[in-house]
Amino acid sequence: MDSLKWIFGYVKRYKFRMIMVIVMVVVSSLLGMVNPYLSGKLVDLVIVAKKTSLLIPMLAAMIGVTLLKAIVRYSFQMISEFVSQNIMFEIREQMYVNLQKLDFDFFDKTRTGDLMTRMTGDLDAIRHFVAWVIYNVSENIIIFLSAVCMMFYINYKFALIMLIITPFIGYFAYNMTRDVGPTFYAIREQFSKLNTIVQENISGNRVVKAFAKEDYETSKFQRENQAFMDRNLESAKMWEKYLPILTSFSNMFSVIMILAGGILVIKGSMSIGDLVVFNSLIWALNNPMNMVGWLINDIERFIASSRKIRMLISADAKIKSNDKAAAKNRIHGDIEFKNVSFKYGDEAVLENIDFKAKSGQTVAILGPTGCGKSTLVSLIQRFYDACEGEILIDGKNIKKYNLQKLRDSISAAMQDIFLFSDTIEGNIAYGTPDASFEKVKWAAEVSDADEFISKLSNGYDTIVGERGVGLSGGQKQRIALARAVIKEPSILILDDTTSSLDVETEIMIQKNLRKYLRDKTTFIIAHRISSVKNADLILVMDEGRIVESGTHDELLKKKGYYANVYENQYGNFEKKLRKEVV
Repeated sequence: MDSLKWIFGYVKRYKFRMIMVIVMVVVSSLLGMVNPYLSGKLVDLVIVAKKTSLLIPMLAAMIGVTLLKAIVRYSFQMISEFVSQNIMFEIREQMYVNLQKLDFDFFDKTRTGDLMTRMTGDLDAIRHFVAWVIYNVSENIIIFLSAVCMMFYINYKFALIMLIITPFIGYFAYNMTRDVGPTFYAIREQFSKLNTIVQENISGNRVVKAFAKEDYETSKFQRENQAFMDRNLESAKMWEKYLPILTSFSNMFSVIMILAGGILVIKGSMSIGDLVVFNSLIWALNNPMNMVGWLINDIERFIASSRKIRMLISADAKIKSNDKAAAKNRIHGDIEFKNVSFKYGDEAVLENIDFKAKSGQTVAILGPTGCGKSTLVSLIQRFYDACEGEILIDGKNIKKYNLQKLRDSISAAMQDIFLFSDTIEGNIAYGTPDASFEKVKWAAEVSDADEFISKLSNGYDTIVGERGVGLSGGQKQRIALARAVIKEPSILILDDTTSSLDVETEIMIQKNLRKYLRDKTTFIIAHRISSVKNADLILVMDEGRIVESGTHDELLKKKGYYANVYENQYGNFEKKLRKEVV
């Protein structure tokens, strides 16, 4: 019932059109009763009673009714399709808008293939329900009841005999509804898994080929494909169980009509014309009964799909924005972490993080892989919220800022670089779509990307392949850096931005950034000492904790982790250089 209440919340917005559909369905169904009735009268009056003058008017009436019914049916089918397309448009937009509001935690736990299934196959099940199932259910009910009423009007005894098997059909139809529902939900779940396998394989096709894992991926797909087929076969078994029974009962109408009707005509209790009417109305009993199984199938498919869609629409972001926050032209950029801890599930990722950074300062974060560096800067952008402690920006708790305003003031070149299937200019200007070409070019020059972009056949109009296919790792990093730089934010986050660049290019970019970063609070995550040694504050992390902090010279004197990394990367090169100079 929840699914029906939900969809009718959308349908009622088009209540005038849907009322028209129901009215036309009633008219069409009643028109369907006219020709069987006229055919009976044709037999009794024209053939039996020899009133041949009535032949032409009756035939004309039957043709007219047939044409009128066709026009009415076409009209309500088009209206139903119009309403369904509009409702699908609204639901798809709601799903997509809510998807944009959800935070990292949701995407961490939800498969991409599952989301794609909801946006496509599940949504089409909703459209089919509105465009076809609603009017078909109404039409079959009205046709069945109209036929029953006409039968009782003509001969109530024969009508009672004809309807004796109806309760049995209702019993088996109810059982089918109960048993087939879970199988459809299982089918939708497995379809999502199948979509996920395909999506991941297409996205990671280069990795698959690099490791020659085509056979492995094929076998993985075959397992999920087999499981999908098995779920469908389980559903088919429900049909095998009930559909023959329902079909057999519905076909019994013809047998009863011939036996009982023949006896009544022989006894003179019913005319041949009335028997013809009953025979013509067999379809009005047969069709609804035969359609019961198919309609139950579509309704259960709708219910299974609607649950998944409603889950997405009602999903709520854990990161809440303070929309009542007073507007502020620009965040200054002072940042303070006060005893901040963060857990991902039950796993502690950050523990007791404390440090301060003033506006315009550069904070470098160094440490082994998996120590929590990227998580720390993710907290600044509120991709996640700290479990303990608080983060202050300009002396105010980060949670008290409007989320959109906060992120507009922060720019990041992420570790996992994503480029859209767009031009290079479009990718650089993604965060500032109104930026002039001169501004885009300036950002590219700062990131030392202008030279290689200009050498491309179409320059800044070169279309970047999906996820940056066709560009080297270093080229993608420089475009991502340009995309971050062009926003001119108060806080700039560079997460391992120069790892794919050669030292000469890195030095060039650092010189450009030093000119640009004078008034920006900058966070640099890197593994190279050359990337971090000029920072105002260097944080050395290990296992989610800050184990060392200070400037380059201060950390070398401590002879800890930082000094060890420095020694490994530079060796005694600087000492030897000093001796040679002396």
